Amino acid sequence: MEIKPLKIGDLVAELPIIQGGMGVGISRSRLAAAVANEGGIGVISSAQIGYDEEDFNKNPLTANIRALKNHIIKAKKDAKKGIIGLNIMVALNNYEEYVKAAIEAGIDLIISGAGLPTGLPILVKNTKVKIAPIVSSLKACKTILKLWDRKYETTADLVVIEGPKAGGHLGFLLEDLENNNVELDQILVEVLEEVKQYESKYNKEIPVVVAGGIYTGTDIGKFMNLGASGVQMATRFIATYECDAHENYKQAFLNRTKDEIELVKSPVGMPGRAIVNKLVQTIKHEKVKVRKCYDCLKRDHCDRVNIPYCITNKLIEAAEGDVDNGLLFCGENAYRLKKIVSVKEIIDELKDEMLAY
Repeated sequence: MEIKPLKIGDLVAELPIIQGGMGVGISRSRLAAAVANEGGIGVISSAQIGYDEEDFNKNPLTANIRALKNHIIKAKKDAKKGIIGLNIMVALNNYEEYVKAAIEAGIDLIISGAGLPTGLPILVKNTKVKIAPIVSSLKACKTILKLWDRKYETTADLVVIEGPKAGGHLGFLLEDLENNNVELDQILVEVLEEVKQYESKYNKEIPVVVAGGIYTGTDIGKFMNLGASGVQMATRFIATYECDAHENYKQAFLNRTKDEIELVKSPVGMPGRAIVNKLVQTIKHEKVKVRKCYDCLKRDHCDRVNIPYCITNKLIEAAEGDVDNGLLFCGENAYRLKKIVSVKEIIDELKDEMLAY
């Protein structure tokens, strides 16, 4: 197949590949810049991005805002003319402050999920920053596009469909995931049809990309043949030299089996998928004591009293190399990772497979 660029308004990525945002500390400036330099879109995760700042425990918001700006500026500098995006959860406390900080630092694209980013358009008004909601169903897509149209007289620049095979927080019922009741192919077809009316109304192309279980160039070709403009891939980039995670974290993903990847309960109230380790086994039958609250999530997304564990604490432990007690989110195909390679090697392999599709 012909490899077509991914066009998001005046942003043009040579390759139709977005590197998915991974927090805490897994996709920061180094990984994002490496992907952008190879022609894809590199994405920084805002989730507790300043976890390794000296004042993080004392002033997490201040540390995070500072780190966010620094990582965006560094990625933009290192990526030369590449495109850098930000992944930010709607469930995050101080959501607006993070978005404003990212805009000030020169971010190109904001991708937002873990809830519907209802107020995002007003935050980027009068800027060149492109915005993309993450949806997991036709219903979610209809809701957010209709709201943006009615309330702000605008629409999305990009739509990301996150399917059931993704890592991190998943926008599906646990029983549907366990019973394989969700088909990404069908959601894509439905969302493409829904997007058409807004393309017509606003006289613009709105690319739709898919995420979740995308691992090879053949996978990319399949979804582009169904009408997608590109894909988002996250887990595939964990086992790279440029990934911002601790070396222990990267090694923990290698040579796993399918049985060592399970759906887990997240304090955010959404199911997630993770590598099976001591933490995952523990939370099946008992809570992990929360020693400190970082006030990272909105109250309706985190019940401080009844949560099974603190997600910030466990993601930070993983990022710092404690792969037994930390939380290692991953996509369904994480078991296919066998060795650490460069981002360039992955991109070259994907391009070859796409061309051969």
